[in-house]
Amino acid sequence: MPFIEGEVIVGVDTHTDTHTAVVIDLLGRQLGVLEITTTSAGYQQLLCWARSHGIVNCAGVEGTGAYGAGLARFLAEHAVTVFEIDRPNRQHRRRHGKSDPADAHAAAKAVLAGDAGFAKSTTGTVEAIRCLHLVRRSAVKAKTQAGNQIKDLIVTAPEPVRDELRRLKTPARVRTAARWQITQIDDPATASRHAIATLARRWLQLHAEVRELEKKIWPLLRQLAPTLLAEPGVALDVAAKLIIAAGENPHRLHSDGAFAALCGTSPVEATSGKRQNRHRLNRGGNRQANNALHTVVLHRSRHHAETRAYIERRRQEKLTDPEIWRCLIGRV
Repeated sequence: MPFIEGEVIVGVDTHTDTHTAVVIDLLGRQLGVLEITTTSAGYQQLLCWARSHGIVNCAGVEGTGAYGAGLARFLAEHAVTVFEIDRPNRQHRRRHGKSDPADAHAAAKAVLAGDAGFAKSTTGTVEAIRCLHLVRRSAVKAKTQAGNQIKDLIVTAPEPVRDELRRLKTPARVRTAARWQITQIDDPATASRHAIATLARRWLQLHAEVRELEKKIWPLLRQLAPTLLAEPGVALDVAAKLIIAAGENPHRLHSDGAFAALCGTSPVEATSGKRQNRHRLNRGGNRQANNALHTVVLHRSRHHAETRAYIERRRQEKLTDPEIWRCLIGRV
């Protein structure tokens, strides 16, 4: 981005309780160092201090989605463009050492060099979806774990307990076991029943929690991305993951290729010598978004006629299934 005369750049190394800030000029020279507490008063102190050195239009902040989230919101509210700074290079740290002022200086220089990207905005509907979806994911994981533990207990339970539950599907099995009331535990059979009943009631509670969260997430998704929800293979979980990856300010992604790189689906060149035009799988990017695209492709490969026709055509062109899969994920 263009800079103006008299402008200075702020770099911030963030931690839980304190942040360390450095101000540099347009020649990269350090003008000052400040440590603040992670409070509103501390953020105000940092901004006033930085403006005492010159015009402040941009700042590089580490961890804008974690420790630096509060500062990033504060700076954005005060007309400062915030850039997300990646973790410093480990090899550089080994050679030159590590300190908070050094990391903050490196953050400011990354902005000056144009090596930093715009930070995500965390003040709108996308952030609301992220919070609710995070809780839903943990509830789904715990519910799945409870169901698996019930299955494991049934395998080793005494025969009367096994015979009562082993042929039932999980929902029916849970409803049956949740009705058990064990008042006294004096042998493995009663202990197994009590343990399974406890897990069953936990499963039902988590199931209700997931449904309640989904009722709150659906309206936000429909308001934000109705066209995305209309795509084959896209439901609540997939849509939420992709929207969260794009963020509240998707204009920071300047092209389709940038979004592909963010999702870890862009081709990575792997050519050398005589072997040209070869690519490998990109294992970087947002893994949740990558998982969402994988889910879409899996659904379409089974239920979407156009996708199935594409797979058959590429097989006739002698492409292997992994190569076809990469092409499909890149086309979604």
